[in-house]
Amino acid sequence: MPKKTQATWGGRFTAGPADLMLQFSESVSLDRRLAPFDVAGSKAHSAMLAHVGLITAKERNAIHAGLDAILAEIAAGKFTWDTRLEDVHMNLEAALTKRVPAAAKLHTARSRNDQVATDMRLFLKHASAVLGGKILGAQRALLAIAGANRDVLIPGYTHLQRAQPVQFAHHLFAWLEMLERDRARLADVVAHANWCPLGSGALAGTTLPIDREFTAKALGFVDAKGRPQVTQNSMDAVADRDMFIEFATACALFGTHLSRIAEDLILWTSAEFKFVELPQAFCTGSSLMPQKKNSDSCELLRGKSARLQGNLHTLLTLVKGLPLTYNRDLQEDKPPVFDSFDQSALCADVLAGTVAGLTVNRDRCAAAVADPALLATDLADYLVTRGVPFREAHHAVGAVVRLAEGNAMALNQLPLEEVRKVHAAFGPDWTKVFDLDRALAKRTGTGMPGPAQVAKQFNRWKKLLK
Repeated sequence: MPKKTQATWGGRFTAGPADLMLQFSESVSLDRRLAPFDVAGSKAHSAMLAHVGLITAKERNAIHAGLDAILAEIAAGKFTWDTRLEDVHMNLEAALTKRVPAAAKLHTARSRNDQVATDMRLFLKHASAVLGGKILGAQRALLAIAGANRDVLIPGYTHLQRAQPVQFAHHLFAWLEMLERDRARLADVVAHANWCPLGSGALAGTTLPIDREFTAKALGFVDAKGRPQVTQNSMDAVADRDMFIEFATACALFGTHLSRIAEDLILWTSAEFKFVELPQAFCTGSSLMPQKKNSDSCELLRGKSARLQGNLHTLLTLVKGLPLTYNRDLQEDKPPVFDSFDQSALCADVLAGTVAGLTVNRDRCAAAVADPALLATDLADYLVTRGVPFREAHHAVGAVVRLAEGNAMALNQLPLEEVRKVHAAFGPDWTKVFDLDRALAKRTGTGMPGPAQVAKQFNRWKKLLK
């Protein structure tokens, strides 16, 4: 006996799809999380249909009441999802039609193509705002740790070799800059997603007298002045996946920043550095070695970056060869987007929790930053102020460093007569360069780690993150 065809599209067919095809093609197990956005879209669409006279106000009200009841059942976990109905749209429509006869008119002037495009734009606006808020929470945790340790100095590194001294807070502010760019990228996603595709139909709109601007306003697709924003090409509206890719890009870059932050923390917690201690709640031990305290939260943050990059690559590959407009391949666009959101949101919370419980080992930091070699560049600058060309000064200081290493002495302990043999421009005051407070105080330019500039940055971040 042939299977019953699906009412929503089955008129063309004499038999339903094979069970294997149903299993292969269903997406409701994943896209049912779009239900709140699908309901919002359906309520706006039905309101528009009533507005233009395609359904009555009574029918609109019945549809809205039915959708609200279904959404309440979903929220309570009482709604039964049917994979035979393929996706969230058909599940909701079928359930609504059983309760509200007028629901048979709901799909008037609408296709699943523009329906899912609308749902996902609503989702991306929501997801970007939520993720931006979670990143903000992590930034606030970082600012609090910076504030509690604003007098701490550490070595800055290039090539993972000690380079120059910086304030601990200045290093954390570098992380804040990275995360602030992540928030800005997510805000861009919101702006790009804020155009309503509903009314584009399958690809060529409709002959019915709809009001797309009405729907856009009802769904919040408006500019800063409250004016509706609707997509300008019906084919592009249903085929466009740019904002999916932009969201995944924002998440992938966020993951990359997380990985770099995590790597710094992993190094700083090692016995070789021991600049900071992570909270036990975000660490684990070893099943064999009882002494171990592993920075697992940071290692997992570092690992999640690969997953987020993979999601971006999936989306780029998915759309690269698709002809306009909609193709069923695009069903695969949602898993990487949903996963990027879920994992990024979780990572932001983990970063915030890890940082909030972090403690700084001030003695280890002070010992590390006391290395006079960190001020070798300042010593070259000292020669420059005495009229020596920088390249010459650089070479001279390099020779002094070599001399100190050869004599197993700290750089600032060399006798004046020995350094003057290297270059006559060294004066009796040459060792004043190795005063850390002086060295940092001279870094007065914008963005530098001098005390005055760092204080300005504290004020800036307090305003940005309030």
